[in-house]
Amino acid sequence: MSASRPATCPSSGGTPARIRQGRVKAVWLPMMVVIALGLNLRPILTAIGPLLTEIRGATGLGFQAVSWLTVLPVVCMGVIALFLPWISRCVSERHGVVGGLLAIAVACGWRLLLDSGVSLIASAALAGMGVAIIQAVMPGIIKRWFPQRVPVALGLYSASLMAGGGAAAVLSPHAAVYFDSWQAGLGVWALPAILALLLWFLARPAEAVPLPERGPIQHFFANRRAWLLAFYFGLINGGYTSMVAWLPVSYRQLGWSAEASGGLIGVMTIFQVAAALSVPIFARGRLDRRPWLMLALLAQLAGFAGLLSAPLSFPLLWIALIGYGLGACFALSLTLTLDHLHEPRAAGNLAAFVQGTGFIITGIIPYITGWLRDITGNFQASWILLAATVTLMLLVTLRFSPGSYASAMKQPGFQASGGGLNSSSSLP
Repeated sequence: MSASRPATCPSSGGTPARIRQGRVKAVWLPMMVVIALGLNLRPILTAIGPLLTEIRGATGLGFQAVSWLTVLPVVCMGVIALFLPWISRCVSERHGVVGGLLAIAVACGWRLLLDSGVSLIASAALAGMGVAIIQAVMPGIIKRWFPQRVPVALGLYSASLMAGGGAAAVLSPHAAVYFDSWQAGLGVWALPAILALLLWFLARPAEAVPLPERGPIQHFFANRRAWLLAFYFGLINGGYTSMVAWLPVSYRQLGWSAEASGGLIGVMTIFQVAAALSVPIFARGRLDRRPWLMLALLAQLAGFAGLLSAPLSFPLLWIALIGYGLGACFALSLTLTLDHLHEPRAAGNLAAFVQGTGFIITGIIPYITGWLRDITGNFQASWILLAATVTLMLLVTLRFSPGSYASAMKQPGFQASGGGLNSSSSLP
């Protein structure tokens, strides 16, 4: 009798261990999918800046024309996200993610062969549509896959998104030098998209297929808080698109090399990732996101002030401050949006609207800053505009009291129900 007890102990002790391992696997495999998707959403933007001198020399594009390489993908992110509640009735989440990754891979592969400015801009539009679909559904996916870990999951997603952008800025010039082709520096980013596609098929969690949605489309066009969140998201993140478009160019005009100027985006990315990972964790203990948003905006403001007053004295400090502020703002602004609603599909719809309108605004900002560069001959006016925008958003932040969420979302635009964002109503 006593001899039988040791035989049962491993079994009884092993079962909880296997359960724990299963839980860890259930969390981290989907998280790997989220990270892989995030890594592919910024290289199409950040690979351009360090190679801009070579691109302009080969294609003859001016500063305003070349700004479309940043503007078009970001505007696509906005337009597609804005109308995703309608698009999602025709395209499931699964097909959207797969199609988005294929669009990114094809666009980057096309860049290996193109030799004209028109083709390069067309490839930016194609990749932008792929990024737009994936990016629009990601908040809803995160809200559904990680209901108890939304801030942490959003932080990891934001960090991976920024890490992909930083890696492209740093590695693209080296790839261009190695292959003696600026096209190779842009086209190499087809490989991560293909790898993410494989991971999507192999590691995403299995989900039940729900019944098709019927009824009116849920949208937020008549909701004042939704519009405020959208403008807030667009303006506080506008510094990112301007930085990836013009920061390397501005320092190349000051005599830096392509590799060194691209390295500045790498430094910015390190601090973006640090902020995206740390700030949501620090802020998760309280629903009020305003203190952390204010800190992030003040960091950006200090960085832009440094670029204006002493760009060559402490460049790494100014870029670190801007990067930390941008990284925290992206993650926190998405978290702030999802905080307004508890139900995943409704929160996903709100996030789609906020990202849709917000990214259109974010995409316009580098065009304006590029225009200011053209008419003034330097980037001082551009940095002044960005600093003024950050100052305005500091004042807007005060309006986002958690006590206002419920009343704000009772405004028109919330009561409608039915086929919204396909984040919780799509095929697995």
